[in-house]
Amino acid sequence: MMGSEQDVTKIDHPITNDLRENERRIKERVGIGKSFDVGVRKLYILDKEVQFYFVNGLCDIQYIIELLKELMFLDANEVKKHRVRDQIENRLAHVQVEHVKTLDDAITQMLSGLIFILIEGETDAIVIDVRSYPGRGPEEPDTEKVVRGSRDGYTENIIENTALTRRRIRDERLRNEIMRVGRRSKTDISLTYIDGIADPNLIEVVRKELENIDIDGLTMSDKFVEEFIVKQGKNPFPMVRYTERPDVCATHLLEGHVIVFVDASPSVIILPTTFFHHVQHAEEYRQAPMVGTFLRWVRFSGMFFSLFILPLWFLMVIEPILLPENIDFIGPEDEYNVPLFLQIVLAELGIELLRMAAIHTPSPLATALGLVAALLIGEIAIEVGLFGAEVILYVAVGAVGMFATPSYEMGIALKIYRFVLLILVALFQVPGFIVGTTVLFLLLVFVKSLNVPYMWPFIPFYPIAFWDILVRQAIPVKRKRPSIVHPRDPIKQRSS
Repeated sequence: MMGSEQDVTKIDHPITNDLRENERRIKERVGIGKSFDVGVRKLYILDKEVQFYFVNGLCDIQYIIELLKELMFLDANEVKKHRVRDQIENRLAHVQVEHVKTLDDAITQMLSGLIFILIEGETDAIVIDVRSYPGRGPEEPDTEKVVRGSRDGYTENIIENTALTRRRIRDERLRNEIMRVGRRSKTDISLTYIDGIADPNLIEVVRKELENIDIDGLTMSDKFVEEFIVKQGKNPFPMVRYTERPDVCATHLLEGHVIVFVDASPSVIILPTTFFHHVQHAEEYRQAPMVGTFLRWVRFSGMFFSLFILPLWFLMVIEPILLPENIDFIGPEDEYNVPLFLQIVLAELGIELLRMAAIHTPSPLATALGLVAALLIGEIAIEVGLFGAEVILYVAVGAVGMFATPSYEMGIALKIYRFVLLILVALFQVPGFIVGTTVLFLLLVFVKSLNVPYMWPFIPFYPIAFWDILVRQAIPVKRKRPSIVHPRDPIKQRSS
């Protein structure tokens, strides 16, 4: 039985002039009569049977009702003096109407929220876009909030998302190439770029990777697409950048990047990206250049502390000779019942569990969760001798640094590698820390995302671009697009 169902989904039947045969095949393939949300409406227009096929919940029923009224009015007031299909098509008061020749195309469109019309004696279907996907409004994303700036954000609707982008870039050369991926899910994906700026080779590489995806469905939408495009493997560091902000997306498009929109996901994929793309935030560009630079350096410091402060403190505790005299107060003075390394591990796991609990805890209970966390990992744990005060301090500083990282994926990667450094320090002390740091640096240097060096512009070194990383420059000063994306038009601001 399963084999026959798979065969049915793969056969692409042409639409015949036998309306009953078409109806039988459609009913067999989409389960009309079994699936309550798939429906058909039959009318007789000018002595011809006309069938409307639709999916409840994905289309605007009011549009369909208006179309039905218009066709009923046609039947009551017109005579059969022209071809019936032409008369029906002329009465379809809608902006997007097209024709398809196969049942596979018609059914795919219907399952995407459009409706299609079959007319007795005709060998094609009329497809009308009446989509109205359920979803939320374009609200500001929680992970990319700014003090000043736009408050709209992408939603789970790919049509709304491309519209939010086009609102910011009214360039006739902005391209949104739509394709469907997934044998069963048939998920809509848009490959978006600005023709004349984006590198054609990059566009072709991404397009081929998307076309070569062969999977039943993209249930996790953009994340599955990312794994097919960049083939990350065991590398924990993010190879693409996600954003839910239309202004961030538009900025990268104007720089020459390629964007991938995936339907049912509020995040878009920015390609290609480097390490330094993940440490920038929109807030830096909503403030004066000096303020933006200050915010950027505070963020850099937080990331550095997140990665190194806990392993360095642990190393100095187990090797007190490394401590300079003026900071020899660092380190626990008392003996504890629990070994120091185990304290760190437990505290790290505790904070991670609390983070997960905070995500899944309903908002009314979040305050209670915070109070429980403060008691368990704070005063009570210290008083009973489970944790030392300094352990809690440095674990907390590392956690705050991770939360200050703009990219959630980058923050998790730094946390994982911090744990690796802690294990190496516990096993090999100074050599372990040095080797671990060196391996981390080499890993970042040799990684490439779509043939783009991950540590550019630090390695290979480009002084002007690297200075732009360190200092948030005024926009009138930045006249060129980043060379790493090989833009066809490298100048984005002409000198006056």
